Order: sequence, then C-alpha cells, then structure tokens
Amino acid sequence: MKRFLATAGAVLFLGLAPTLSSSANAAPADGPVTLIHAGRLLDRPGETPRGPSTVVVRDGRIAEIRDGFVGVETYPGAAVIDQRDRFVLPGLIDSHVHLVSDLAGQAWLVSSVTESLPAQAYHAAENARKTLLAGFTTVRNLGDDGGVTLALRDATADHRLPGPRIVDAGTSISTTSGHMDGRLGFSDDIRAHMNHDNVCDGVESCREAVRLQVGRGVDVIKIATTGGVNSRVGAGVGAQMFEDEAKALIDTAHLYGKKVAVHAHGAAGIDLALRMGADSIEHGTVFDDQTIDLFRRSGAYYVPTLSTVNGYRERLAADPNAYPPDVLEKVLWRIDVTGRSLRAAVPAGVKIAFGTDAGVSKHGRNADEFALMVEFGMTPAAAIHAATVNAADLLGLGQEIGALTPGRRADVIAVDGDPLADVAVLRTVRFVMRDGRTYLDEKSTRE
Repeated sequence: MKRFLATAGAVLFLGLAPTLSSSANAAPADGPVTLIHAGRLLDRPGETPRGPSTVVVRDGRIAEIRDGFVGVETYPGAAVIDQRDRFVLPGLIDSHVHLVSDLAGQAWLVSSVTESLPAQAYHAAENARKTLLAGFTTVRNLGDDGGVTLALRDATADHRLPGPRIVDAGTSISTTSGHMDGRLGFSDDIRAHMNHDNVCDGVESCREAVRLQVGRGVDVIKIATTGGVNSRVGAGVGAQMFEDEAKALIDTAHLYGKKVAVHAHGAAGIDLALRMGADSIEHGTVFDDQTIDLFRRSGAYYVPTLSTVNGYRERLAADPNAYPPDVLEKVLWRIDVTGRSLRAAVPAGVKIAFGTDAGVSKHGRNADEFALMVEFGMTPAAAIHAATVNAADLLGLGQEIGALTPGRRADVIAVDGDPLADVAVLRTVRFVMRDGRTYLDEKSTRE
C-alpha cells in the first residue's frame, strides 16, 4: 500500500506540471476543426506519398484528407497548422521500450536498490516526454517493476502528462534464475528479501504468474524463453525454459485475450516460443532455417531491437568496466552478431515491427533504429511501414493508428526532408500531434 501511494502521489504531482506548449492542452475532443497543410503526405505507409495536401482533424481523429491546401473558407473557424515545407506522416510506434530508466550494467544494479519508486516514476515521465517529442506517439512498454508505467499509461492516455500512448506489460516473466529474475547479481542476504512473484517454475506456477499480471491490468504479457545479454548469470543466451512452461504461459495469456511478447536470443528459445504460439519475438538475435519457417507459418512478428548496440558501445566508450565480466562477454557477442537475423528475415518475408529496446539505448533517440534497419536489409519505406502499419497491427491497434485515414486517431508528425530517401531525417522531428493535440510545433522556415 505504501508503494502504491508513493507512486500515485508522484504521478499526480507530475500531472500538475505545465505541458510543453500552450497547445498541449488544446481544445477538447468536441472542439473545432484543425487543418494541417502538408507539403508531402504519407497518409498510407507502403503506398506512394501525396503532394500538397490537407489533413482535416476533428474530435481528435482524422476526418478526411483533401488534395491541396484547403482554407478556413471551407471550414469556418478552423485552426490551421502550416507544414507546407515539410513531409507529414503518421506518428511512429516503438514496439519495445522500458520507460523507467536508461541505466545499464553496474549503474543499473546499484540504482535498483537505491532509487525509490517515486523517483522511478519521475524518470519514466521524463522518458515518456522525450519519446513523444521524438515523434513516437505510441509505445509498447515491455517490463518494469512496481507498476510505474501502468500508472503512467493512464496518465498519458487522457493527456494529463505529455507522453505517447502506452501499451504496457507490467512485470516481465521468466523462470527462476531466468532473464527476468531480479534477484540475480545480489548476495544471498539481499536476495531473500526481494520480490520475485514474476518468476515461475512448472506449469501451475507459470499459469499463476500470468494471472498475477492480468490482475494488475496489463495490456500484454512479456516472457523470456532464453537468457539475456544483461542477465547477471553465466548461463549464456540459450533456451532457459521447458516446453510445458512456455506453453502454460502463452496459453494462459491468450485465454485472457492478451498477446505475448517473447524475449529470445538463441534459436532454440525462439523456435520454442514460436511453436507455442508467441505473438512476437523480441531481439531474435540468432535465426536458423527452422526459425524462418516457424515465423512464416505462425504469422508472428519479429522485433529486432538493433539499437541496443548503440547503448552498449556508448557505455563501454565512457567506461570499459561498465559491465561485469559475464555480462561483457555477452554484450560483445551481441554487438558482433547484430543484424544477421534481419538480413535473413527480410527476403524470407518475415513480418517485422519496429522496436528499439530503449532503456538499453537512450530514450528520445528511438529513430536511430531506422538507420540500422536499412543497413541490415530493409528499404526506408519498409522500415517506416514497420514503425507504423506493422507495429499498429502487432499492438492490436490497427484500426486506430499507423495510418492517416478517416476515423483513425490524429497522431501526426512532420520532418524536414524526405524519409523515404533518407531515414536519418526521422531523427529530427519538427511537429508532433497526438489525438489531435499539438505537443511540438517548430515553425516552418518558409518566409
């Protein structure tokens, strides 16, 4: 109860803070029409962009798309947002983030026992703000502790705080001494007092672990069938879960209508998860031919999270001792092999959704993932499709977001330049609207 009250108090206090611009608390849902004048418009990712266009926004949703620049004479009293010098596209979606922190290695281990839950709530709120201003209007948060991002999900849902729409997994689940066992790395006297109701061993235990998260109100279930790069146990990144345990986890989640995101690096653990009905594989660092076949037959999404290598490189450059020896060995392996699976997945027709694992990499720099996706085999158009249409489908929001078509939510961003020619321009977003509310508008340079 004390933890709940502390978290709720932090979130309520944050809600009193001013938002980023006077338009962040713009007109209510039944307010007047807003017209966005777009120099070029990618309203349907995967199709040819339009030329000069007007996006008509009403009640927080796309009302219609008009050719050319339609004025207030057509919509009396409408507000006009001038993006005539810019490329306009749907708000981006990151399918794999951890908003609570972007610490790692030894620094994260220390913070996990020294930082209070209210402090984590403030960090999460700040990281959510950074993410939104980077053009990511929706994220899937795949794991935290203490319910911080569940509370933040609700605060951003009704725009009390500036942040993306959040699909939240609560606390991730693994077996004892698996990747999500938060007791790893601590002495026995500390381990004995650490909560671990997110770990399971055997069928009944794994069913209960899922039901605990469902009872917390999560949107999606996250499990780990393999070891992890950052796990403080020298057991590698191979399979660390038996088939009956994985089946119990996935079947129970599906019983409650929840999709399952699976952390998996090694092929054996990926294949196990796909055979048991996983909805997405996160990281998927090592593929084999059977893995490709299982992806195609199951229809599961692959979320590559290539950006993790940026975080690893930057931390090691700043401090060669940022990671303990067992973890460092895996970090160097991950850097070396990253991108190989994506190169195999693209020509094989595996469905790919954009995800960064931000938290391992830095929040607010989610768009760095695009350059890596292109480097390892995707076209800019395909990478953008993965961050809009595909990611929306994976999150179960395909009718709400991912494209700018009538009836969908008015999640709109704008950039200078052409992201279909150079995805690097997505690193600097000039305009952000979520649900028809403007959170960032750097005025056009056009005279």
